[in-house]
Amino acid sequence: MDIKLTKELIHKLPKTDLHVHLDGSVRIETILELAKEENISLPTYDAKELTNLIVCGDHTESLDDYLRGFDIVNLVLQSKNSLRRAAYELAEDAAKENIRYMEVRYSPILHTQKGLKLTEISQAVIDGLKDAERAFNIKTGVIICGIRNMDPMTSLKLAELAIAFKNKGVIGFDLAGGEYDHPAKDHKEAFDLALRNNLNITIHAGEAYGPESIHQALHYCGTHRIGHGTRLVEDGDLLNYVNDHRIPLEICITSNHHTKSVPDLSNHPIDFYISYGLRVTINTDNRTISNTTLTDEYMLAIELFDLDYPVVKNLVLNGFKSAFIPYKQRARLINETLKEFDLIEEEELKTKIKIKENL
Repeated sequence: MDIKLTKELIHKLPKTDLHVHLDGSVRIETILELAKEENISLPTYDAKELTNLIVCGDHTESLDDYLRGFDIVNLVLQSKNSLRRAAYELAEDAAKENIRYMEVRYSPILHTQKGLKLTEISQAVIDGLKDAERAFNIKTGVIICGIRNMDPMTSLKLAELAIAFKNKGVIGFDLAGGEYDHPAKDHKEAFDLALRNNLNITIHAGEAYGPESIHQALHYCGTHRIGHGTRLVEDGDLLNYVNDHRIPLEICITSNHHTKSVPDLSNHPIDFYISYGLRVTINTDNRTISNTTLTDEYMLAIELFDLDYPVVKNLVLNGFKSAFIPYKQRARLINETLKEFDLIEEEELKTKIKIKENL
């Protein structure tokens, strides 16, 4: 069906965000308010200056450069109240653009500076998301992240935490952080434990390092999805393996540009991945750090690569198909989404008929 892909239409579509970081998506005004409430020292209390320090742009040189803003944000995410509020507001912002299912990832170890226990941190984030689920039309899950550049024993401890909260809000385990020179296989023990306990796995791979990083995520750590995977295009055999096994890619276009995992936006491999048939999903990564929304990410892909409505519809459905939720819940979400698409298509058809009649 030939439907014009406007920003208004993309905003209206039911969507998923499977790759979004809690600490990369805190509102600037919330950071300032939390700092004042909890007497936390920030580099500046001017909203514009703080935005310039945290939000990335074309000037960002690498993944490590991109990650610097998180240090500022995490200064205010050290209490149960702040974590609960940040989680709630992230879900609220997502629901406003019709994201119906979102998986929020973060590493609890980064929120222990003031003595909070890992269990307290985990419960605060889950509580914030559950509050939002009651208030808005959105379903959520939590992915706990190990950190590549930390001791692998920390990842093991975080995997144990994720297992303890499985079926209580946590739906997966991840490995994030600086990718170069911090191989995923060093954290294999954590992933072995997660897999033995039937926990869903996603791993940041192929963002700041090549296909070997993706290979390790798949064959050493047993990942079920790939976070980013922009470098997968460099290894055709591995790419075919990912395609044949329907392993979803969590693509975050703006973030990939900021981290320089792609030289420029026009060279992003998402166009090739889509045309080749890979299971591509579109996500935000960090709403605040990259100053983006999911609607913006879809529009960027549409404008850069001239995507049409059937392709966009398939990308949306890929998100629901790739969700880390039980099959029956996933099937129900997909069927509800298809019904919404049918209604939207009927509306678009009626509008076209009216326009023709008035000519």
